[in-house]
Amino acid sequence: MLEIKVLLFLLIIFIAGLGIKSLIINTNSARNKIVYDYSEQDSLFLNLKAQNEPVKNGVKASDKNVDYKQEVLDFREPEFNRDDSEKELSEKSININTAGKESLMLLPGIGPKTADKIIEYRQRTGKFKELIELLDVYGIGNSKFSKIKKYLYIEK
Repeated sequence: MLEIKVLLFLLIIFIAGLGIKSLIINTNSARNKIVYDYSEQDSLFLNLKAQNEPVKNGVKASDKNVDYKQEVLDFREPEFNRDDSEKELSEKSININTAGKESLMLLPGIGPKTADKIIEYRQRTGKFKELIELLDVYGIGNSKFSKIKKYLYIEK
């Protein structure tokens, strides 16, 4: 019986010690906690950013009301990745033997370097006799060729 009383007394002292220790730790951590307030610097940064922001169609991007949840969950293809060149071109609209760099760059997947390579190849080997010769141009593979061949023709 005496042993049980001693064990209960020790258990009460242990629990009280834990309580006091946790109280001391919590008060010390609250006292030593430093609060940083960056709101003034943030507002200066945002004002500077807004002043230097380009205006598109009379509206700054920061003035637009954006639903960020919708923006994150919008799985449509972004406008900047959309390939609009197919809409501007009609089939058989570019003569591969006379097209300039700008005309060639309208083709889907053809950038300035590839357009230069097509013109360089044409100057080096002469006029194209068949469209399939485009596969000999560095940077044009089967996939790219299948995308652009419907827009090209050879004047005979």
